[in-house]
Amino acid sequence: MTAPMTTTTAKPRILTGDTPTGQLHLGHYVGSVKRRVELQDKYEAYILIANMHAFTTRSDKPDEIRRDCLEIVRDWLAMGLEPQRCAMVLQTEVPAIAELTYFFAMLLPFNRVMRNPTLKDEIKVKNLGENYSFGFPLYAVGQTADILAFRAHSVPVGEDQVPHIELTREVARRFNQMYCGVDEHAEDDDHEKLGGVFPVPKADVGTIGRLIGTDGVNKMSKSLSNAIFITDTHKQIKKKLGKLYTGRQNPTDLGDINNALFQYVRTFIPDVERVKELERAYAAGENIGDGHIKVEVADAINELLEPMRERRAKYEGDDQAIIDILEDGTRKANVIAEQTLLMAKDAAKLKFFERDIVLK
Repeated sequence: MTAPMTTTTAKPRILTGDTPTGQLHLGHYVGSVKRRVELQDKYEAYILIANMHAFTTRSDKPDEIRRDCLEIVRDWLAMGLEPQRCAMVLQTEVPAIAELTYFFAMLLPFNRVMRNPTLKDEIKVKNLGENYSFGFPLYAVGQTADILAFRAHSVPVGEDQVPHIELTREVARRFNQMYCGVDEHAEDDDHEKLGGVFPVPKADVGTIGRLIGTDGVNKMSKSLSNAIFITDTHKQIKKKLGKLYTGRQNPTDLGDINNALFQYVRTFIPDVERVKELERAYAAGENIGDGHIKVEVADAINELLEPMRERRAKYEGDDQAIIDILEDGTRKANVIAEQTLLMAKDAAKLKFFERDIVLK
């Protein structure tokens, strides 16, 4: 068993996480995981594996989802999250989340859920058409329960997840107004001190809200085969970046420093002066080729990923160590989530008995 993380009530709380769909990539790292690493000491941090959400489109692949849950934890550890500093939580072992999801579904009109732009984009990207389960739009409500079960004050997310946070903010306000007597004109930051069960959480978007994939067009995504993974070798990184389209015809053309290549330059080359020099030379049409810059970016990415690959290798093949980490974090999560559920039931006149949910 891993050493349990230190418990504190003095810090504000964050909740964030990932749906297990395979290994994480650079887009996940710069979009949200890097920010989580920065915040894990400043906040009481809960990092959730949303494995039930994975069933909304892959319910016929339980073995894959279980495998992906463990792989994501390996990626988190590799990227710098530490179980002594944050709680890594398995969604399906926190029953209060499912109860709150059902409750919150009563507070949201169906058409409001379906207007969620992230949900609409996923239906389009995944080519679901009308062929999706009832649980698929319900997961948008479930995400509000993921966050509010922990009474989180802030949610580190990528840019594409901001609409989910706005839906969560609506649910928190509505619950607090309907069942706790919080005035509808109250400031969001005042809801708790006015008697609301839930804080109105804020989205915390990383400096790179949306990393373009190696196709140079779409957001980085495993499903689009345009992703760089932390397990990729230096050679694989160079090969993937070599395909990055910039639209530039030859090295003496005036270059657009707002293209996909220069998003990578600014994101991964740590030397600010070197970045400025590359921007100047590229924009001026000096004899500097895309290929040269791609190699330089690949070197910088490899330098970033090398220690991650080393950390990840320590956990390869040891599923029990990963499960132990999840058990420790989930045990702590259940304490908070059960307390939240009790408060919510009490406010809505649904509390009749006391109960405890604990892991054996």
